[in-house]
Amino acid sequence: MKASIALTTIATIAAKASADCFSTRLGYPCCSGNTVAYTDNDGDWGVENGNWCGIGNTSSSASCWSTALGYPCCSSSSAEVWYTDNDGAWGVENGDWCGIPTGSSGGNTPVNQSNDGNDVNVTPGDQYSHNGNPFKDVEFFINPYYTAEVDAAIAQMSDSSLISKAEKMKTFSNAIWLDTIKNMNEWLEKNLKGALAQQTGNKKVLTVFVVYDLPGRDCHALASNGELLANDSDWARYKTEYIDVIEEKLKTYKSQPVVLIIEPDSLANLVTNLDSTPACRDSEKYYLDGHAYLIQKFGVLKHVAMYLDIGHAFWLGWDDNREKAAKVYSKVISSGAPGEVRGFTDNVANYTPWEDPTLSRGPDTEWNPCPDEKRYLEAIHKDFVSAGIKSVYFVSDTSRNGKKVDRKHPGEWCNQTGVGVGARPQANPVSGMDYLDAFYWIKPLGESDGTSDESAARFDGYCGHETAMKPAPEAGQWFQKHFEQGIKNANPPL
Repeated sequence: MKASIALTTIATIAAKASADCFSTRLGYPCCSGNTVAYTDNDGDWGVENGNWCGIGNTSSSASCWSTALGYPCCSSSSAEVWYTDNDGAWGVENGDWCGIPTGSSGGNTPVNQSNDGNDVNVTPGDQYSHNGNPFKDVEFFINPYYTAEVDAAIAQMSDSSLISKAEKMKTFSNAIWLDTIKNMNEWLEKNLKGALAQQTGNKKVLTVFVVYDLPGRDCHALASNGELLANDSDWARYKTEYIDVIEEKLKTYKSQPVVLIIEPDSLANLVTNLDSTPACRDSEKYYLDGHAYLIQKFGVLKHVAMYLDIGHAFWLGWDDNREKAAKVYSKVISSGAPGEVRGFTDNVANYTPWEDPTLSRGPDTEWNPCPDEKRYLEAIHKDFVSAGIKSVYFVSDTSRNGKKVDRKHPGEWCNQTGVGVGARPQANPVSGMDYLDAFYWIKPLGESDGTSDESAARFDGYCGHETAMKPAPEAGQWFQKHFEQGIKNANPPL
């Protein structure tokens, strides 16, 4: 289905009908009834439970060259071309790569072809090595999946001013989340190839990935629990099916810069939630061993820079939490020798402002001496250096902290109302903070933090709180209303 069709969701939802139909390959369930609400080239569409669904098998299900590679065919022969390799032309639909039938021509110039149609060599070249700040003096790769998400969002808008703001969102880089083994296999190499194809001469193109699939992931929350459980068999899968595969691909694409954001929320949970949350105690071994394993694997690659997640100001900002964090992170980094990390990332998928002069240490902040991200990084930089950590640099997520949100408690984290996109991705953004490598958009604005459906298996109570926007889809699925509010409240304005 073309991105111009105004569908309310691009998420895959379990089908209510047992019979297969054309819409399942597009990421939508089959309808249980036959009431037609819309018809396009794909077939007849209905609406059930507030979501689009396909009626019957009216659309062609013919296969194309990509099915033999494990990828679906694109739903339209005129799908936009996001990448071309020796197999053929690739499009993006519903978060997955799809093959465009031979002979079609898409709307975009393939990223590995020049404007005159001559192929550009995408064979990896000589070893690239980071020298200092990996975000400096490089071009940022644009996430093609997010661009497709925003195009689908624009199709639902009628306000020209809002559309203009949304169009600008497509020009900024954000991180690509490898949040399942399947998504890693589909997204890692394709985007490495895409970035490599854009490199010309001395211009290097940086791709940022989020490594996010630890066994027992996000042990203190429900909305973003992962596919792997905290047990030995899933631990083995994490190593062999996830980390080892990432390592293999990174070693292949050695001539381009890569940044890895490592396992958001994991180590911060070990600092604060071991005593209160049994799931975190069950996950502790796998979190520690997982970090040691991946640092040993990725930390020796010269073109790869890693940043370990350190939560945010209202998680580890208090003096005792920072003191404990310094010990935990120092131990973790040492366990990964000879691998090295560049530094740490803060505020991932959170809303804490970079600066909030209205707050200070007092009862309103529960006596937190670091009530914004700037003061948090200033303090934890000193703590980590004092703890003997050799490389202490930061990437701060500014994707959703441009405006102070409506939350009544700084611990609120789910789909907060009043959201605004923040400072644009930029290297060395703050004078006098040489240890701040970059502002960057790690959490894509518009992707939900978690569902507000209290009957859902992954419902987290925080997503039902007063200042959490509702109704909200499952974590990672597109949340149109939240996206629109975020671009309206952008600071600086879009």
